[in-house]
This record gives sequence, structure tokens and C-alpha cells, in this order.
Amino acid sequence: MLSVRVTPKASRNAVQGTMATPDGLALKIAVTAPADKGKANAAVTALLAETFGVAKSHITLTAGETDRRKVFRISGDPAALSATAQTWMTS
Repeated sequence: MLSVRVTPKASRNAVQGTMATPDGLALKIAVTAPADKGKANAAVTALLAETFGVAKSHITLTAGETDRRKVFRISGDPAALSATAQTWMTS
């Protein structure tokens, strides 16, 4: 499970580090897609798939479909996923 904070309509698609939220740390993600009819959610899914090296089908939005704060479930090798997430959590 990965908490993210999304900024739609950004100048580029990027993982921008982490930020503190009331629920703990969240990954800050910017996407160029607008928050319209799921376009930003699809862009975040594609960016997470690329970042974590998994297929888009292995990423599921579990909470926050219409909110900037979202929770994604990423399926795959737990050790590899955790190692990738830790690079952002420590930067």
C-alpha cells in the first residue's frame, strides 16, 4: 500500500519526494494530466508502474479516486517494491 499526494496539470510527470500527512508519509507526485474523468489517476498509475518497474495492471487505486490524497496497492516482489519506496522515503 502506498499513500500519494497528487498535483494534476503540472508542467511534467515526476515523483517529487515525500511529504508529511496526518496519516504518515506520502509520496508527492505531479502529472501533466488534468483531474478530469480519471485522466490524472491513469497518469499516476502509469508513472508508478514505470517507477516501481511493474505492469500497470499490478497497480490498483484503493482510496481517493476524486481526492488529491490517494492510496494505491502495488503487487509484485515485496523486497523490490520496498527497496524502491525506501529510495523516495529517505530522499
